[in-house]
Parts: sequence; C-alpha cells; structure tokens
Amino acid sequence: MHLPPSRADQTGQRRALSVWIPANGSALSTFLRVLGPGYLVAVGYMDPGNWATDLAAGSQFGYSLLWVVGISSLMAMLLQSLCCRLGIASGLDLAEACAKHLPEQMRLPLWVLAELAIVACDLAELVGSAIALQLLVGLPLPWGVALTALDTLLLLLLQRWGVRHLEAIVIALVVLVGSCFAVELVLLQPNWTAVAQGFIPQVDQLRGGQQWFLAAGIVGATVMPHNLYLHSSLVKSRVWEKQPGVRQLALRFSTLDALIALSLAFVVNAAILVLAGGSFYGRFENPISDLGQAYHLLTPVLGTSLASLLFGIALLAAGQSSTITATLAGQVVMEGFLNLRLPDWQRRLLTRGLALIPAMVTVIVLGDMGINKLLVLSQVLLSLQLPFAAIPLVWICSRPEIMGDLVAPRWLQILGWLSAGLIVVINAALLISTGSAAIGH
Repeated sequence: MHLPPSRADQTGQRRALSVWIPANGSALSTFLRVLGPGYLVAVGYMDPGNWATDLAAGSQFGYSLLWVVGISSLMAMLLQSLCCRLGIASGLDLAEACAKHLPEQMRLPLWVLAELAIVACDLAELVGSAIALQLLVGLPLPWGVALTALDTLLLLLLQRWGVRHLEAIVIALVVLVGSCFAVELVLLQPNWTAVAQGFIPQVDQLRGGQQWFLAAGIVGATVMPHNLYLHSSLVKSRVWEKQPGVRQLALRFSTLDALIALSLAFVVNAAILVLAGGSFYGRFENPISDLGQAYHLLTPVLGTSLASLLFGIALLAAGQSSTITATLAGQVVMEGFLNLRLPDWQRRLLTRGLALIPAMVTVIVLGDMGINKLLVLSQVLLSLQLPFAAIPLVWICSRPEIMGDLVAPRWLQILGWLSAGLIVVINAALLISTGSAAIGH
C-alpha cells in the first residue's frame, strides 16, 4: 500500500528506531540485538550530578557513604527491571500507563513533576559539560554553558542514524568513562579493606543534616525518576517475532541488559566516591566540594597530571552521553501524559532552555562555587521527585488486569514497595533535618 510522504517518513523513522528480533536466533545473537536500552538508561546514572554528589560525600566522609551508593544501585536495578516488565507486558510506557490507569486529576501533576525531574537532570549535564570544557581547554563557564546548547544539533544527528548507532555511541562513551576511572583507581591504590567496610550499612552515621542531604543526593543521582519513564519506552524498540513464550524471553533478556548496564554505572559511581575519599578525605582543612578543585588537586595528590586529564575527559564524556536521555525522556512523558508530540528539535530546545536559565544566572551571580552547589541541589530535587514516579510504577506492575501473566510476583512487589518506602523515608528525613537546621540558625 502506498503511503503519503508524511506517513512514509514516520514509518521509516519508526523502523530506524526499532530493532527486529527473529525467533530462530541463538541466545547470544538475540541478546546482542536486545542489548542497548539499558545503557541509554545507565548513562543517566553516571551524569555530572552523580559526580558532584559522590565527590562531596567522599571528600567529607571518606568511604562511609559507599553503602548508600550500593543500596541506591540495587533499588535502581529493581525499579528498572519493573520498567522492562511494564513495557513488555502492557505495551505502554510509564507515562502512558499512568495516564490510562490512574485518576484523571493525577495526570497533570505527575507530568509537571516528571518535567521538573528532566530539567533538573539536564541542568546537571549542562553544568558538568561546561565545567569539563573549562578544565580541559580553559573555556570560561558562561561560554561553556552557552555552548552546550549546540549539543542539540549533535543529538538530532545521532537520532537520524537510528537507534543502534545511538546505542553504540553511548556504549562507547560509557566504556570510556569506566576506563578512565579504572586507571584512576590504579593510580590511587586505595585501601580496599576500608573500601569494603564502607559498603556495610551504618544508618547511625546519618546524624547530621549534611549527611542526610548527601544521602538523598546519592539516591536522587542514582535512582533517577525520568529514567523510569524512559526505560519503559525504550524496551518497546525491540520488535520480537511472534512465538510461544516470547514475552517471557523478552523480559528475561531486557532485564539482563539493564542489570549489566546498571552494574557498570554502580562501579563508576562507587569509583568516584572512592577516588574522592582516598584522595581528599582528611588531607585538607576544608572538604573538596567541587569538580574544579578535584581536577586541579588530583595531580599533586596522585603524583601525575594523567589523573587530572582522565578526570576531565571522563567528565565531558559523561555529560555528553547522559544529555541524550533528557530529550528522549522528555518526549516520552509529554506524549504519554498529554498525548502531545513535539518535533525533536523543539523538545530539545525546550528542555535545554529551561535548564540554561538557572545555570547561566548561577554562573554569573555566584561563580564556580555556586555552580557546584547547584549540581548537588539538582540531584536532591531528583530524589524528592522520585516517589511520584516509583510508587505508580510499583502499583501498576502489581495489577494483574494490566500486566497479565507478567504481573510482578509477590516477592518483587514487596521489594518494590520497600524501595519506594525507603525513598520516602530518606526524603522525609532530609526535609526534617533541613528544617531543623534552618530553625536552629
């Protein structure tokens, strides 16, 4: 059947953004075709906001908050596996499922909160890329912030190449970031016994407001609300040939893809905190709280300029790779909640424009120290918004009338509700400690 040009273009674009998976492929070839969405999600878990939060935690408290990184990563794996389950079982992403199955009056508030999370994430990526450009080539921060608006053109080019090219580039950037930190840890040679002890949960350490603030920031930087919307949509890019048991097979491979990718993100996040703890904790009178300080001090602390160079390269790669997810997630939530689709370039400019304003104001008014505080604050805002995505996700995945035979088993439902509850408790503790500190002052 002949399609009009507009519909033909749309069909071609859908094919470019999907991957066909035949029924007769080997397990390895099938997994290689499935591999990809997990990494597009994982880059959001190692964006510059994570760097600022992990750096502040490591430099102020050594390895003692590593257990928060570990628990946050486990919660991320759990919630992202539910995203795979939702997309495959219902054919809906989280935004579409919320709009369809939750009360009508909840749709607009949830959309607004999701958009705020996307802007907060994009803000971290924008600022991190600008800081990396300043450190590597000496570009002033205001110019770096303005220049990052041009990555819109790069993203649009990548999307035109198709989803597989986009995923390959993101995977290469993730490998680059991981390789940089592997070398950093070889140069640092941390006390691995102390590192291992840092993964033992010690809630009594979270006595002060700053510990709660950083713990909430780590949760917000590790379990990102917009990724829940994005991942539930990305798994639908795999088109499986119809056969008995295909949905169970799709869920198994998609979950494996997510677990491997998020394990790599966990290693990177832990490595940032270990690098900060091993390099800066107890060495200086004041904690090292910003990325620029870390970049300049790594050379004298580790005894080689390679340490600073790798830090800057990894920061730029992390910022540029994770910026892809904000636009993709923005389109998912806008189309899902409002049934409104903007052209990719308009959606990208909208997200980047909303993030550009606070970043530019902060750079001009407060300078370098303000921009790093803005990075950490953006991650705390993500943590505060996370329950409004996590709770609907767990509830929907627990409904057999929506999920059919792929409804979350009882044990997974319990873990999902425990994760959502823990997020709420951490946020409540953050608000209480922050309010108490404000009253005390």
